[in-house]
Amino acid sequence: MKSILNIIFAGVAFLFCLLIAFYTNSSIVLNAVLLAFFIQWVAFVPAFLFQTEKFYDLTGSITYLTVMWFVYITSNHISGLNISNLIVVLLISIWAIRLGTFLFRRIHKDGEDKRFRTIKTSASQFFMTWTLQGMWVSICSMCAITAISSETGLISNPIFFIGLSLFIIGFSIEVIADHQKTVFRSNEDNREKFITTGLWSKSQHPNYFGEILLWSSIALMSFSSLSGTQYLTLISPIFTYALLVHLSGVRMLDDMGNKKWGHLEEYKNYKKNTPVLFPKL
Repeated sequence: MKSILNIIFAGVAFLFCLLIAFYTNSSIVLNAVLLAFFIQWVAFVPAFLFQTEKFYDLTGSITYLTVMWFVYITSNHISGLNISNLIVVLLISIWAIRLGTFLFRRIHKDGEDKRFRTIKTSASQFFMTWTLQGMWVSICSMCAITAISSETGLISNPIFFIGLSLFIIGFSIEVIADHQKTVFRSNEDNREKFITTGLWSKSQHPNYFGEILLWSSIALMSFSSLSGTQYLTLISPIFTYALLVHLSGVRMLDDMGNKKWGHLEEYKNYKKNTPVLFPKL
């Protein structure tokens, strides 16, 4: 029964993305979404056969790169050479390469991703997880690829440049937060401790805040090029927030932290006085 539910959930996720892509009225967007899921399903086969999750995150980044450059190259004959299109594609490419290599190095250093210990042993659950990654790529990039493939392409106006500035801020926060935590963990004395310094003194999850901010900025940069039912693609930052806060990131890490340090007064004070996501000034 659980296996059937996993397959149904994966199917719903796939159809949901196809539905939004259909309402963009763009065959390029529809093909890009199909490509994103196809890559995940192909990668799932060796991952399950060899019972490994080590290239899961890297595949996600490769999918972003493939989808973004596919749409950019395919759309050139529609809007011509558009510098704003190229800027957004490069921004997402830089983000994807940085995050993918960061997570790939981390999992090889740790030896495994503990989240996948039970998931990868179930074909249906592991398949669902790969399908959800296709959904993640599709939904997050949908507003950008819709704007890029429009007749005008991305429009360089004040809203675009505000979004560009916010992207730089969000990306910087994410990179700095990840670096600070990596340095903290590299110290053997901190092996059983939790980080409360740097950006982590302003937010319990500053890296996720940066991630949400940068995808919100992509939606902002894309906004002026959308019309009609294409505005449905602006679900991107909402989806990112829901995914990172309620489904995977924050919720899972909080559960792990409470089990490990929940009995410590210092941890209780940190949780009480530090915002969960949005940093205090």
